[in-house]
Amino acid sequence: MVLRLRALPAALALCALIAPAGLLAQGAAVNFSGVKVDTAQPIEVTSDQLSVNQSDGVAIFTGNVIVIQGEMRLTAPEVQVNYVQGAAGKIETIHALGGVTLVSANEAAEGREALYTVANDTVVFTGDVLLTQTGNTVAGDLLTVNIKEGTGRMEGRVRTILQTGQP
Repeated sequence: MVLRLRALPAALALCALIAPAGLLAQGAAVNFSGVKVDTAQPIEVTSDQLSVNQSDGVAIFTGNVIVIQGEMRLTAPEVQVNYVQGAAGKIETIHALGGVTLVSANEAAEGREALYTVANDTVVFTGDVLLTQTGNTVAGDLLTVNIKEGTGRMEGRVRTILQTGQP
């Protein structure tokens, strides 16, 4: 099933993430230069199945879910979109489950789950989180990102590999 959604301007704002820098053990502040998301672009969601519950305001995409907006791509076994009750088409949260991969240009993030809360512009990746950007990697248990401010924090035994540019 392929859907073009114009009501999900935030769906791939998740992708404005990935750009690790200046990390500390156990908890690390992370800067996110990322890429700019053109929220006017349509979002294409492809899945094996779509379930919609109008009374709860929930749409659940399952089975090989692929969400694309511009150059950004999110994949997961399940993506749940929760709409604000009484506000037609206004999204409250987007929850990707079951092993999430988010890629854009030279950047990528992986985790077991990702929850984007539209009202406060935060994305929380949980479970074996891994960020990569141009050869640099950062891993931890939890990553909280404010996509509006371009800031984030990796927590839980942070591990990093930084490329020096030396041969």
